Amino acid sequence: MLAGAVKGVIGFGMPIVSLAMLAPVIGLKEAIIVMLVPSLVTNIWQGLTGGRLLELARRLWLLLGLACVAIWFSTAILVAFDGDALSVGLGLILILYASFALATPRVPSPGRHETWMSPVIGLLAGTSMGLTGTFVMPGTVYLQALGLGKDGLVQALGLSFVVTTLALAASLGGRATLPLDLMALSAGVMVPAMLGMVLGKKCRDRLPEALFRKIFFVALIIVGVWIVAKALFI
Repeated sequence: MLAGAVKGVIGFGMPIVSLAMLAPVIGLKEAIIVMLVPSLVTNIWQGLTGGRLLELARRLWLLLGLACVAIWFSTAILVAFDGDALSVGLGLILILYASFALATPRVPSPGRHETWMSPVIGLLAGTSMGLTGTFVMPGTVYLQALGLGKDGLVQALGLSFVVTTLALAASLGGRATLPLDLMALSAGVMVPAMLGMVLGKKCRDRLPEALFRKIFFVALIIVGVWIVAKALFI
């Protein structure tokens, strides 16, 4: 519900918040599986809304295609490696992303470098998604730099999250690491996630988005530090 509320206010953040809250409690691998269904369902609607789906697909196909390839290979590491080590990676990504968002109001546009940067970002973001379940660093930051406009960015984020979440589910399923009990739990938490989105949208009109974003990113830094400390010392 909390992750859905954050997404309702600022248009993204469900996987970040759900992983940040669940990973220290049930483990990173399990948290990634639990967030699959609510993340997929909420982003399908977001990806289809905006009227620019074909335009965005043509512009982002290489980035997303290579992200899917990287997800397939990196999930092999997720399945094989110790969860605590990967949790440290998740915590560091949250700290890095939140610090970057607070320190950099506007991300520079790639301009003429977009042709070669998109595949590179796709590989990096896909690797991050496969290892930690989050696409935000550098995927979300790069999409914010493309100058898509507010509605275009929201739709691009939805499209990217749908594609990468499907790739993550396929990669985990292909390695027989989607237990039925966790998938059932993932389907069940879709209800509070959707309720949280409704509440978040209502709060959007009453709470200044700029203030909420600052609170959100500061909280991400705190949670990231907590995840790293828990994995290393607790």
